[in-house]
Amino acid sequence: MIDAKEADRLFREYRKTGDIKIRNELVENYLYVAEILAKKFAGRGVEYDDLLQVASEALISGVEKFDPDMGTQFTTYITPTITGIIKNYFRDFSRSVRLPRRVYSLAAKIRAESNEYYKKNGVKPTVKQLSEMLDATEEQIIEALEYRAPVSLDATVKGEEGEGLLYDIIPDTGNGFEKFEDAESLRAEIDKLEPTEKKVVALRFMQGKSQAEVGKILGVSQMFVSRAERKIVEKLKEALL
Repeated sequence: MIDAKEADRLFREYRKTGDIKIRNELVENYLYVAEILAKKFAGRGVEYDDLLQVASEALISGVEKFDPDMGTQFTTYITPTITGIIKNYFRDFSRSVRLPRRVYSLAAKIRAESNEYYKKNGVKPTVKQLSEMLDATEEQIIEALEYRAPVSLDATVKGEEGEGLLYDIIPDTGNGFEKFEDAESLRAEIDKLEPTEKKVVALRFMQGKSQAEVGKILGVSQMFVSRAERKIVEKLKEALL
């Protein structure tokens, strides 16, 4: 098992070099997370091996995207990511029962081919390209795409500041702190935050603005807001727990 310091070094090295050997070493080190989460969801109508495959693919993707400068441990980052993808897989699996077999089968092939194409070329294939790759008509490709699984909030999207998570771009329509059992303790800890951190809390969680909107109001980048938000949440969790 790699210790936290060595893992941080490897993540930084991987971001610089893109060395597949380093990525694989990190994936192997954190494979236990995928195994634990797959076991957690096993016995609910989907085989453990299938869940482990889904979780492992999510782990690989997470290692590739993780930024050690986010100010959080990789396990803290990857656990909700894998959990969300497994839940989406369950939704997809449950919908497959009602889908025509040929449509669901084609949709699965499209997902696999699209992922491979993206890894090689950095962009998703067009409908025409998918049609040629899978020997299907463009109409069949479009039909299968209409039955794709719901989009995860951990999906990568492009914004003004480059790529980020869908969660980071959409507004929060509810007060994210209302669910804390000890509201008074939470307010007390928020009062201890720095002025800028308090503004981030108010705009993001009280007013429900997106990170991009908060960045414009504060005159900073969306990436700055994203990092500040993660640090704030970790700080509050540590204080309350």
